[in-house]
Amino acid sequence: MDNAYTAVILDFETTGLSPDMGDRAIEIGAVKVEQGRIVARFQELMNPGQLVSDFIESYTGITNQMLKEAPPCAEVMDRFADFIGGYNLVAHNASFDKRFLDAELRKISRDYDGQFACSMLTARRIYQSAPNHKLGTLVRYTKIPVEGVFHRALYDAEMAAGLWLKMLDNIARQYEIKEVPFNLMQKLARTPKRSVHGFLQRW
Repeated sequence: MDNAYTAVILDFETTGLSPDMGDRAIEIGAVKVEQGRIVARFQELMNPGQLVSDFIESYTGITNQMLKEAPPCAEVMDRFADFIGGYNLVAHNASFDKRFLDAELRKISRDYDGQFACSMLTARRIYQSAPNHKLGTLVRYTKIPVEGVFHRALYDAEMAAGLWLKMLDNIARQYEIKEVPFNLMQKLARTPKRSVHGFLQRW
């Protein structure tokens, strides 16, 4: 499944920055995109078995009371592994989300087959003149319609999906690449900024 227009774009909200330090996922949001169209959504809160800090409550809007009533991480992540299926995966700052996805799935002995790509690293190559490459900034910079609140998982996943598809369309139009493959986006994310134009021309 190497077409970049087909993927699962996901976002985690978490208790902190690192699963290696004992942090856990508290919400997963994702959209399934097929041939450039959103065909399914997934969003669930999950109880991490620990309290979240005041900072995380105010940053995400997710309270300890909300999490107390949510199903445990294991149940939610089992359902999410089914949702992923064999799709490739995209996230904004993918190294963060991949760490939590890997850690949570490892706890329930589940895995995934798809490859990962990072919309933030790709955007740094495509939109080099953007003020910065935070998701909210890029959404405004590329004039993607905004409705909702950032730092909730499904909304961030939907905005990341809009950005991902916008980048694919920009590449396809500018470089006359009829169907942008997923591995092109992975390689682009590792290409030095000064070499991006030449890389895409050669492709």
